[in-house]
Amino acid sequence: MRARDLMTDFPTVSLDTSALDAARLLAERDLPGLIVIGGDGRPHSILPGTQVLRLAVPAYCQDDPALARVVDEAHADLFLRRLGTRTVRECLPEQPRELPVADPKATVLELAALMARTRSPLVAIVEAGRVAGAVTLQSLLDHTLTL
Repeated sequence: MRARDLMTDFPTVSLDTSALDAARLLAERDLPGLIVIGGDGRPHSILPGTQVLRLAVPAYCQDDPALARVVDEAHADLFLRRLGTRTVRECLPEQPRELPVADPKATVLELAALMARTRSPLVAIVEAGRVAGAVTLQSLLDHTLTL
């Protein structure tokens, strides 16, 4: 089985996409992350859903989860509003990581190794410099566990 057999169409966002719109896309499509493309249309990075949360969740709650309990429920439910006018660019880590990109001929083991090494829930499949689709951790596990 190759990446081309496991890949599916996958939405992309730009660096200037609203972080709130990215969060909505993650939720509406039940995605583990998003492929971020640069101005040239090539993959720039992968934005895991957890990176969006890191920007939205107050730092004091990340540092000490017990403090999240002191926030009343009505306000706690609105934490994603903290994203405000922020962009996908602001959600990305300051230190760029290895970009999890593979070609359509990559094997399942190559994809799994790339996901493990980059700690990414998905791999962008690129053909001729453009995103052709993606392989998610879920689809990779579904395939390998049914063998």
